[in-house]
Amino acid sequence: MKKLKLEELGRISVDQFKETEKLPVCILLDNVRSLHNVGSAFRTADAFRISKIILTGITGTPPHREIHKTALGATESVEWSYAESTAAAIRQLKSEGFAIVLIEQTNESKPLHEYPIDRNQKYCLVFGNEVEGVSEEAIELGDVALEIPQSGTKHSLNISVCVGIVAWEFSKRFANSAIS
Repeated sequence: MKKLKLEELGRISVDQFKETEKLPVCILLDNVRSLHNVGSAFRTADAFRISKIILTGITGTPPHREIHKTALGATESVEWSYAESTAAAIRQLKSEGFAIVLIEQTNESKPLHEYPIDRNQKYCLVFGNEVEGVSEEAIELGDVALEIPQSGTKHSLNISVCVGIVAWEFSKRFANSAIS
């Protein structure tokens, strides 16, 4: 076994990434306060070919040094937009045919791994604020709430970890269609 060098990883260029087919999945960051978490979401979106990121409310936007620290250039490859209102952004996504998937612990949330994914459906994964979680306005507009089953004492994950787990789960399910 040997560690691969950068040139052996088969990375595509930013221009190639922009032309590559993406998953029919977007990420919406609902009032995320940590710029490191925002940057991490960009990097994860790049890794799994997520179609776009929507930043809402108090969520910081590129260009910003703290976002760049964790994004490592993914703000250049991943399409993104900003909306002041989370509710307005969700309504727009619904009008475009996206199913709104809240990543939140609710009285009706389902375990992530049990959620049936339809390969013909577009999904928007909504991740909330580090303290307050997904906003009430987003919960009212959501189609389903999913949670990552946990067995420790905290029942809470950092948003960057959560984005990674959920994006990986969705990318596995779409693996034979969008990513090859």
